[in-house]
Amino acid sequence: MKLISYAFLIPILTAICTHAQTVVSPSGKVAISFGQNPGLEFRVEAHNRLIFKDSPIRLKLGNGYTLGLASELISFEESSFDETWEPVVKGRRNQIRNHYREIHVLLREPHPSKIGESICFEITARAYDDGVAFKYRIPNSSQTDWNQLLEDTTEFRFYGNPTCWAADHKRFLSHQEEPYNKSRVRDLPEGQYIGSPFVLRFSRNRHAAITEAALVDFSAFYLEKGSIGAEHASVRTKLTRHENNPVAVQSDGTIESSWRAVMVAQQLSDLYTNDMLLNLNVPCAIEDTSWIKPGMMAWDHWWSGGVKMNTETIKEYIQLAADMGWDYQLIDWQWYGVFDNSQADFSTVNRAVDMDEVLRFAKEKGIKLWLWMCWTDTNRNDAYLDAFQQFENWGIAGVKIDFMQRDDQWMVNWYHKIVKAAAEHQLMVNFHGAYKPTGWRRTYPNLITREGVLGQEHSKWSRRVTPEHNCTLLFTRNLLGEMDYTPGGFLNRTAEDFVMAEREGGSSQVMGTRAHNLALFVLFESPVMCACDHPDHYRDQSGADFLEIVPTVWDETICLDGRIGEFGVLAKQSGEDWFLGAITNEKERTLEVSLDFLGDGNYEMKIWQDGSDAADHPESLEIVTRFVQKTEVLELQLAPSGGVVVHFKKL
Repeated sequence: MKLISYAFLIPILTAICTHAQTVVSPSGKVAISFGQNPGLEFRVEAHNRLIFKDSPIRLKLGNGYTLGLASELISFEESSFDETWEPVVKGRRNQIRNHYREIHVLLREPHPSKIGESICFEITARAYDDGVAFKYRIPNSSQTDWNQLLEDTTEFRFYGNPTCWAADHKRFLSHQEEPYNKSRVRDLPEGQYIGSPFVLRFSRNRHAAITEAALVDFSAFYLEKGSIGAEHASVRTKLTRHENNPVAVQSDGTIESSWRAVMVAQQLSDLYTNDMLLNLNVPCAIEDTSWIKPGMMAWDHWWSGGVKMNTETIKEYIQLAADMGWDYQLIDWQWYGVFDNSQADFSTVNRAVDMDEVLRFAKEKGIKLWLWMCWTDTNRNDAYLDAFQQFENWGIAGVKIDFMQRDDQWMVNWYHKIVKAAAEHQLMVNFHGAYKPTGWRRTYPNLITREGVLGQEHSKWSRRVTPEHNCTLLFTRNLLGEMDYTPGGFLNRTAEDFVMAEREGGSSQVMGTRAHNLALFVLFESPVMCACDHPDHYRDQSGADFLEIVPTVWDETICLDGRIGEFGVLAKQSGEDWFLGAITNEKERTLEVSLDFLGDGNYEMKIWQDGSDAADHPESLEIVTRFVQKTEVLELQLAPSGGVVVHFKKL
């Protein structure tokens, strides 16, 4: 095969080795290269600058081999691909282009001591104009210990000491609900369990995010501090393993990893709109997807007042959903009584709940229901099989499955088994206590949202969900896609006045202004968006009218400006209308936003913005309506911990 050559890459590739295997993105701006120096290494270059240098790939197998120590190239092939596809569930846009160049490299690893014995393995790498990805494949062997992967210590080495944002999940058993802390790579503590994405800022015009895509029959990876040299700092992967099992991945056949994906961008705003994770997954496997419907959802009493599981309370929230024009109501834990227990039974409803009346009332109001499930109850004796059939008979729209806290190979496969079974009964799925998205929503779009985020529920018992945290989430966890943060708290407080609710009683408060919390419905991605607060806190309240009109899926998304942890501004299109959301941290801020994203003609612009006294009274909201065109520049005044939302209605 002919190697694609670009003049500006020659000095970099020569530095790796004489015979580098390289794939360059369609525009020539991004490239990933593999070489032997003497072990297997890779480099990533973007916009004429190195992102990763001389980064070793090492894979320890159960048979004593460590692949990558002395790998020899056998052959490689290259190809290209270009398609435009429409997602079943629009997250950020209604059409996605999947355009990349790919190389497939076959390598042989000689045994370190047995002359003549070797093992072959493969690496596939793709270069997009906004990132690179690679995965490895270890063919099937008749020897059992050859089909075991113990460790993957792939490194990502950076020149210098870039700024990073890292969420330390502390161990493999994790809800993945930790803050993203700002640091330098060299200053990262040893022994962290850094989750995805690991976001990097090399300079003002150079950003990257490390994660994985298409996690299928494999163990997820975390990152930890890697080698530190005179010219480099690094992080390296460590595969999840359950309890003390030394084997991370076990296969009866071929071992194929998830994609090690690196999103790259000059501007942070371009990092936000990256579609690579979805593109790295295979197309939709569900033939009839007409029942998969995004929408807004009310959430029962647990967060907004404590567990109050009875017919009257559930009907109160169903009525809220109907009044607001929402699609769904979530009935959370304890609807089937005892949970996480061998006596749990989905066919036995809590005695305080008349399920027949709840179903009748919901149908009368045009509201579909979601039901909570503890994963251990779901898994026990394959209880999900009968439960999903029962839920289909009841006309349930989806299930929220909770407390998995794992992403080892067994649990990854369990997720997939559950999502596929749910699809057979036309049930959507929301995983809580969950690992991060890897783009598999493209293949099974009924996996419509998930948690795996330090979200609004934590305001019930902690002070960690701050406006600065929200400004950080926007450009970290939110990069990966669906995120069930559960926004919408209307008891808005300053940090000084904020009081945590009791765990099982009292109304939960949130930090940040009313406008800040409204903006999260535009800024955060979740095709089914769960609004967290009590009906009494929405009715006749300023800003509740915005929650009646805001979509949960979008035809186009543009990140207009932002800095991690400081502020963010997004514009999103729905039909001919546009919505804009902006938030700031604890600093008051004035933003100028060009309206050139609008189409031609006139728009009615309605703004929900911080009131003049919002710094001291965060619930204060000012609503302004006027007419604009795309030639105008909008000046936005954000109070400390404030925000703004705007609806541009095409006339």
